[in-house]
Amino acid sequence: MINVQNLTKYYGPKMALNDVSFHVDRREILGFLGPNGAGKTTTMRILTAFTPPSAGIVKVDGYDVFTHSLEVRRQIGYLPESVPLYLDMTVREYLDYAAALRQVSPADKRISRTLEQVDLEAWAGTRIGKLPRGIRRRVGIAQAILHNPAVVILDEPTLGLDPKQIMDIRRFIRDLSGEHTVILSTNILSEVEQLCNRVLIINKGRIVAEDTPARLIARLEGGERIRLQTQHTPPQALDMLQALPPVARVQKIQNNVFEIEFIADSECRTMVAELVVQQGWGLLELRAIDASLEDVFLELTGESEKQG
Repeated sequence: MINVQNLTKYYGPKMALNDVSFHVDRREILGFLGPNGAGKTTTMRILTAFTPPSAGIVKVDGYDVFTHSLEVRRQIGYLPESVPLYLDMTVREYLDYAAALRQVSPADKRISRTLEQVDLEAWAGTRIGKLPRGIRRRVGIAQAILHNPAVVILDEPTLGLDPKQIMDIRRFIRDLSGEHTVILSTNILSEVEQLCNRVLIINKGRIVAEDTPARLIARLEGGERIRLQTQHTPPQALDMLQALPPVARVQKIQNNVFEIEFIADSECRTMVAELVVQQGWGLLELRAIDASLEDVFLELTGESEKQG
């Protein structure tokens, strides 16, 4: 559905995107991740034909974003992080206006369906300026899907929503994938793990990873990580743990609590347990720590080094 080849974008002398290539299949939910300033917003603006690329080819359903921008815009619904809403309009008036711009027909039927999809029927007659922040977010989602686009690009769709609204929107996104291609950009990495078929991670204008969430996590889990808690430990405990043969790194989390990484899977927990018992430290907890998409993200973008 989307094909990006060797995409490059400059803002003056600054390179925002550097030779980026990826694809998105039909009816796929793609998670698009990256730290602030990595190039996510620039990529989404190019995909929506809002900003032209400096070099490269970008096609949506076979249409080039540069030479057939109007066709591309018909194919895409976009929820930006900051939605430009008209605060003096009611929700229905705003959707009427959006439907006229999009040449949606029959407009009334489609607006009613959209209000139902995002649970806005009770707010249809309310002026947008009087809506709570989370409800305004749903109005933004409504305008993005109003024309029933083939591709829906959502930038932080659950921003400002309460827990129930978040669950409803996640369920709605899952339903979208039955008929639409979805690109989801969010800082809630658990959301990506729950919703996305595939993940794309961008950093400093380059794609640094592209795979399913499960495979990315498995790739990171080359060895094993465990959490150790004891009743007491001497000052040299960290060095003693670090000296065990398979240990790659030991981090002291707090008093008597350590996080230990191993080079490869082995009888590492047995070795740690034996050391603790031999030294009389008093073993309280010894358990494996599962890797998460957050760990993958921090590792690939270098953010883990900053946190350390």
